[in-house]
Amino acid sequence: MQPFAYAAPSSVKEAVEILTKHGDKARPMAGGTDLLVQIRGGRFDLDVVVDVKKIPELTEVNNTKEGLTIGGAVPCHMLYEDTQISNTFPGLIDAATLIGGIQIQSRSGFGGNLCNSTPSADGICPLIVHSAVARVQGESGTREIPVEEFCTGPGANALGKGEMLVSIFIPNQGKNFGSAYERFIPRNEMDIAVAAVGSSILLGSDGKIQDARIALASVGPTPVFATKASASLIGKDANEESFAEAAKIAKSECSPIEDMRGTVEQRQHLVEVITKRTLSKSLERIGG
Repeated sequence: MQPFAYAAPSSVKEAVEILTKHGDKARPMAGGTDLLVQIRGGRFDLDVVVDVKKIPELTEVNNTKEGLTIGGAVPCHMLYEDTQISNTFPGLIDAATLIGGIQIQSRSGFGGNLCNSTPSADGICPLIVHSAVARVQGESGTREIPVEEFCTGPGANALGKGEMLVSIFIPNQGKNFGSAYERFIPRNEMDIAVAAVGSSILLGSDGKIQDARIALASVGPTPVFATKASASLIGKDANEESFAEAAKIAKSECSPIEDMRGTVEQRQHLVEVITKRTLSKSLERIGG
């Protein structure tokens, strides 16, 4: 493994300066559960690793009536150990309890999962269906990126030179909003989803679906925001027929590959099945 320097800045400004100076030769480290493995495997040739866990903004969780703000280095356990967050955002907790084992969850979090930008990431689809926004800071200032626009390819994302993820904001959409995330994995091979789906629905005062979001993992080069399937639900009754129709459309919006974990046909079938399940679970969590 190539030797590299270790930096532990105490502010976002200092971290951005180091990342800008070293460019592609520097990477932020939150939990390190992916980065250190990737360095050891030769994916990155770095001059410096920037540990961001000593930056206050990146390790804070702020849950208000408006929504939940998760610092970019907040580990999973801080979310599911908070009863209020677990009750308000159960779709996020579905994923938080699946990202690795308990030891991994004490280090890794949604921020690192998002920045790693793998198509199979468990944390990204739940963020998409919650309309989450990534708050990013770089040399030229701050900007916000909807999570569905964050990943640009396998392991690639919208972060520019010197930019880093500071936090993720998830709006609180009230008691008529429900979400769920589920995946299918071959545990006898590896703990990576063959296919996974996150879904959410928001009911209007008339009981019909006012808004809906469906996102797919492991069935495309990036996590897929299934916009056609999502739009097909708006204005309809929240019932099995509507969910089945949306699931069929979601199946057509994915572009899976065949590998050791599953065939194209299997993944497409799983998308349809799991979409129906997560939509039903979302409705159940609203109380329907």
